[in-house]
Amino acid sequence: MPRTLAVANQKGGVAKTTTVASLGAALVELGQRVLLVDLDPQACLTFSVGIDPEDLDKSIHHVLLGGVKVQDVIVASEEGPDLVPATIDLSTAEVNLAAESGPEHLVRTALRPVTSQYDWILIDCPPTLGLLTVNGLSAASEVLIPLQCETLAHRGVGQLLDTIHDVQRLTNPGLEVLGVLPTLYDGRTNHARAVLETIADTYALTVLAPAIPKSIRFAEAPAIGQTILSTAPRSTGANAYRALAAALLESR
Repeated sequence: MPRTLAVANQKGGVAKTTTVASLGAALVELGQRVLLVDLDPQACLTFSVGIDPEDLDKSIHHVLLGGVKVQDVIVASEEGPDLVPATIDLSTAEVNLAAESGPEHLVRTALRPVTSQYDWILIDCPPTLGLLTVNGLSAASEVLIPLQCETLAHRGVGQLLDTIHDVQRLTNPGLEVLGVLPTLYDGRTNHARAVLETIADTYALTVLAPAIPKSIRFAEAPAIGQTILSTAPRSTGANAYRALAAALLESR
């Protein structure tokens, strides 16, 4: 079975999608078979890896609503991770999915036919605590929480942890919290260093290393449909995700 990692934080702008794309690319560099799943109606992950959502006839939306198999929407890549893409159609899915039987398990059920083909499945959850995020958490074996190293970014993490605990209790008792990944980290500032030092005590969670540095390189990469591992392969940011991937692979 693949190691299925949900990347979740209901606060936007914390490098959640960047983490999914970059970590996925780093795992592929290490010889792993990786599937990315875009559960965000904004389809930022889909766009980030060079696919225009408006050009897609089928996406995760059609799989969840039934009638389309996940293997029919996967966009395969020879050099990077494969992708289950999203489109704006997903924005209406929560209302429709709520009427289904066992709506929390639809993503897990949808992915089941292809799980044997991959070593890792990385799920990009939307920046909400709604049914799509619950689906991502219910389908995962672990959850990674990207957290910007600023005080205000901590607001709402308690709510996310409450949601994770509910999922553990009701739909996915095997779900584990892998830890918090510090992102947008500027080690030159006392504030960022102080926030990083207090994360573990504040949430009683493992702090993953290394912290992902703040860099304009991350913003440049999606504009050309690539990750920082391709556009700036020797940068500190690219190497940080490589180090994270290696650490996760070693702990497997």
